[in-house]
Amino acid sequence: MLRHRTDLHVVVQSGLIQLVHDFGPEEFRNNVQALVDIAKYYKIPCVLTTSFDTGPNGPLVKEIAEGLSDFPLVRRPGQINAMDNDDFVKAIKKTGKKQMVVSGVLTEVCATFPALSLVEQGYEVFVVTDASGTFRDDTRESAHKRLQQHGVQLVNWAAVASELHRDWRNDIEGFGKIWTDHIPGYRCLMQSYTNAKEAE
Repeated sequence: MLRHRTDLHVVVQSGLIQLVHDFGPEEFRNNVQALVDIAKYYKIPCVLTTSFDTGPNGPLVKEIAEGLSDFPLVRRPGQINAMDNDDFVKAIKKTGKKQMVVSGVLTEVCATFPALSLVEQGYEVFVVTDASGTFRDDTRESAHKRLQQHGVQLVNWAAVASELHRDWRNDIEGFGKIWTDHIPGYRCLMQSYTNAKEAE
């Protein structure tokens, strides 16, 4: 189970994001933004990273760079696996966390490689499947199987939010805002709840 001993590792670059075809562009953008909002809401330490961002991979996606601007950004000069970069490893260790939540594009590379390396080093690792993307559905499924074979837990952003929150009564409005901002149908449920509370 996810606890508040969690660190978030994100690598979604503007060049690579154009390769994501296992989700529609708006759906994927929404999922990544939801993960950013979760990190902010729970004050989860984050380590952001890019690989060769002066080349075709491009810089970190604007929504992530702006939404998580208080956290370190490790600009890898070229290493494909973030865990091959000493500055990134130091930043991870500095958080003092033992659980790692990973998101990246491409799923089978930028999310999978560091996830497997983190498992080897004794971390409990969760990959956010709907905030990681790749070329095709079958490519994603192959990556998921590989991750699971090595003990990585696959979750979506809603599971991350819910496991950390644990109880609606902790903050109904704050937790509900994450859902209403990223699941349009949930807006009606929160409106019904708000109207009922106001009528009391």
